[in-house]
Amino acid sequence: MKRVSIVTVNFNQPKITEDLLRSLADVNVYPDLEIIVVDNGSKPNVVPDWEEKYPDIKFIRSEQNTGFAGGNNIGIAYATGDYLFLINNDTEVTAELIGKLVDKMEANPKIGMISPKIHYFDQPGMLQYTGYTPMNYYTARNACIGQFEQDHGQYDSLSGITGYAHGAAMMIRKEALDKAGLMDENYFLYYEELDWCERIRKAGYEIHVDLSALIYHKESVAVGKRSALKEFFMNRNRILFIRKNGSASQFFIFCCYFLVTVVPRNLILYIKNKEYKFIPVFLKAISWHFTNKADSNNLGYPLTR
Repeated sequence: MKRVSIVTVNFNQPKITEDLLRSLADVNVYPDLEIIVVDNGSKPNVVPDWEEKYPDIKFIRSEQNTGFAGGNNIGIAYATGDYLFLINNDTEVTAELIGKLVDKMEANPKIGMISPKIHYFDQPGMLQYTGYTPMNYYTARNACIGQFEQDHGQYDSLSGITGYAHGAAMMIRKEALDKAGLMDENYFLYYEELDWCERIRKAGYEIHVDLSALIYHKESVAVGKRSALKEFFMNRNRILFIRKNGSASQFFIFCCYFLVTVVPRNLILYIKNKEYKFIPVFLKAISWHFTNKADSNNLGYPLTR
């Protein structure tokens, strides 16, 4: 029996995290399981209370908010499993989820990472994810297959190789992790799992989706539908992803596309929607690339708690 380490990150959402822990306890998810919760600089610090309430769970406290990648990387360092299952704290599991993913990984050693089907928690039966299309490196665009559609099993035949895993729920083989390395923390939020998938592929593995396995996701609990934080990192990291993973010619063409298409479109939408506060945030996301190397640890955005 292979051991699975679940890693999840909490940031100022103790109730949401406890909902996940109850979900893991309420169903017989997997016989050999360790659960690791990283508290990513929350205020107040709830770890001492959790350690008394959940003695079988490993809690790790970071005094700083290290972002999605940083928080997960902290948890990964403590994991002892043959497979690591990184899930958002705003997810809830189903009974056979982990076993199905492990079975797929065991059956195919080429799989480095796998994600399950994802439904929206608050709208049962509505798909969020059944896989991703490949990235267009000239536009930095791809598509999440099936999103916002009712699940009638119409995509279940797509189980197998996919463009990217989904950051809300992704199981990685320990051997693939050792070869590809940890997630790149300078993304902080968004695109880091896509970058990770690219490095896992370069290490010789495949990215899969298993649509017989299901998890529920409470989308946008962490940062909201629209925020300055989201606008900054979505735009900064879209550019950063192509800088890191595209060729010089691909990055040049992407920059031309971004300048001619994305910049005027976004500015017009901000003005039209009277979202004037997003204009300097958007411009700051772009200008970050003029003063920082692709591997810079300068996030470029002031973080509040």
